[in-house]
Amino acid sequence: MRKIGLIGGMSWESTALYYQHINREVAQRHGGLRSGRVHLISLDFQEIADLQKQGDWPRMTEILQTAARQLESSGAEVLLICTNTMHRISQEVQSVTGLPLLHIADVTADAILAAGLHKVGLLGTRFTMEQTFMRDRLAARGIECVVPDEPGRIEVHRVIFEELCRGVVRDDSRQKLIALVRELAAKGAQGVILGCTELTMILQPGDGGLPSFDTTELHAMAAVDFSLSSGSSCAN
Repeated sequence: MRKIGLIGGMSWESTALYYQHINREVAQRHGGLRSGRVHLISLDFQEIADLQKQGDWPRMTEILQTAARQLESSGAEVLLICTNTMHRISQEVQSVTGLPLLHIADVTADAILAAGLHKVGLLGTRFTMEQTFMRDRLAARGIECVVPDEPGRIEVHRVIFEELCRGVVRDDSRQKLIALVRELAAKGAQGVILGCTELTMILQPGDGGLPSFDTTELHAMAAVDFSLSSGSSCAN
């Protein structure tokens, strides 16, 4: 079993889901008391969130690069950044180690294409919805993304940072997000990407009438596949 390196803490609520998904899947596949070999660097999300507001991506790159080096030194054999937004700097983070990096957009694209879909809605932080790093990666695989209008993007971002990252799940917020999913369906979306690792805390499969693609679980399952396989191929 190869060691999985997680750069987490962004937020710790979703990093806990990664840990649960990975260990439950390893136990399901192997039985007994088996669990994953996981190395975790958990960052202080307040520092990252402040830098996001400031637009200081060079400093964020330095922080995640340091975490990647620490994981490599600890014996990790693959890297995962446990947040969609910070995949904006995934190539820079991976470049400072000799380790492969599992990209969250690639494993999501695999699932979308396996479902036979080509146009999906994208929910996430404003960084993920408004910047192109996620959409461009999906477009390279032939997948078109549609996002909510500006008021909708503001609301999704608010729910993520003011509620979900604090462990708060409100039914009124859930209903607002479901309404946004329906609006995306009206724009032609065939499914919806839960493109923030906390969104799985509030949206369930099928909410809003569309199949959903939970990036947290898909990313974690890809880590298990890597850990239990004998190959070493990963997308950077």
